[in-house]
Amino acid sequence: MAGHSHWAGIKHKKALIDAKRGKHWSKLAKAIIVAAKTGGGDPDQNLRLRYAIDDAKAVSMPKDNIQRAIKKGAGELDGGNLEEIVYEGYGAGGVAVLCEALTDNRNRTAPEIRKIFELSDGKLGGTGCVAWMFDSKGLFLVPSEGADEDTLMELAIEAGADDVKENAGNFEIICDPAVYQDVAQALSNAGIQPEVGQITRIPQNTVDLNAEDAQKVLKLIERLDDHDDVQNVSTNFNIPEDTPAA
Repeated sequence: MAGHSHWAGIKHKKALIDAKRGKHWSKLAKAIIVAAKTGGGDPDQNLRLRYAIDDAKAVSMPKDNIQRAIKKGAGELDGGNLEEIVYEGYGAGGVAVLCEALTDNRNRTAPEIRKIFELSDGKLGGTGCVAWMFDSKGLFLVPSEGADEDTLMELAIEAGADDVKENAGNFEIICDPAVYQDVAQALSNAGIQPEVGQITRIPQNTVDLNAEDAQKVLKLIERLDDHDDVQNVSTNFNIPEDTPAA
């Protein structure tokens, strides 16, 4: 993908999250609660919970916060009544936007998400309108500088990854979610620390945007990311390399 790709957007989002750590901890706690609620409170038996805990530890979320969230999800403490909702719609230029949220009040969250879309010349759509455009995949971003492509390719493929390719100063490692932990462990064993490691939704095709629409889409993503109930935002855009951040 040329220019400012979706993965550059992920790195931009990560910088925003680091700047808003308290809010991010709250979102991670929700992810842990729902994972424990749906699959039980033992991370050894609940892969989704293990991933959520790993994400929390990666940003230094306190152990007490993690344990409290697990207990809420397992029903040992109050506060575990959260619902998973996926909102789908379109941004400027026809970009597909898929927004995953965890909320305790869908009657509050839905109109707020709709308003965010409208503020950025987007439109909230119906269930299934864009989800079919995305595949659930594990994604790792490893900085190209100091990394050997052949070595990285060999260990990633041996661990079960689907593809390794270089883009915008990073190697992108893509895998099936079922082998995400195997690839993560292989990278760790080799002393390789990815800048990003997550289960995400990867677009099957992308849409090229002009500078004006790119600004609107970046603003839409930033507003969605900033919403307390939103966990992940996936899009299918390419934007000009010289487009400034939102």
